[in-house]
Amino acid sequence: MLPSFALITEGRVHESRLARSLRFEPGTIVVFDRGYADYDWFASLDAEGVFFVTRMKDNADYGVVERRSVPEHGAVRRDEIIFLYKVARTGNYDLFLFFCVASKSGTKPSQRTLVFLTNHRGFAASPIAAVYRQRWQIELFFKALKQNLRIKTFVGTSSNALQIQIWTALIALLLPHMLQCA
Repeated sequence: MLPSFALITEGRVHESRLARSLRFEPGTIVVFDRGYADYDWFASLDAEGVFFVTRMKDNADYGVVERRSVPEHGAVRRDEIIFLYKVARTGNYDLFLFFCVASKSGTKPSQRTLVFLTNHRGFAASPIAAVYRQRWQIELFFKALKQNLRIKTFVGTSSNALQIQIWTALIALLLPHMLQCA
């Protein structure tokens, strides 16, 4: 659960835009929140052999291709292969996604149902939910980063000086995590 790279940009650059510019090795699994939902990006990732796991937007317009059986008493309520109408309208008929609905116990009623979306054809519904759950480890890392990466004053004000100070602070925060994992 350690980052393999970091990008530092100006505050006005939205991270979802930056994410779409990244290139991943085929076979990589990218996990992101539904705020990154962009069906054209989904199709691009799929065409590049990159897998993704995300939550589905509430207003997604889709059709069901196949309903798959789910355990009677498990957390998974639905497991389906779907297509997105918006993607199909652009002529891409090859993007079939796996859609699963899982229930969480012990949460507020409005948070009990999680709807996942992936293009990974080798995963069943439970591993899809487990991969998405790991995303929270990344969120916890960033929370620690924001809390502990305290740069009270900058030594220099040029872009290069600011980046050196931010990178130094980031390295100082990551070293204990790396040593812990070793």
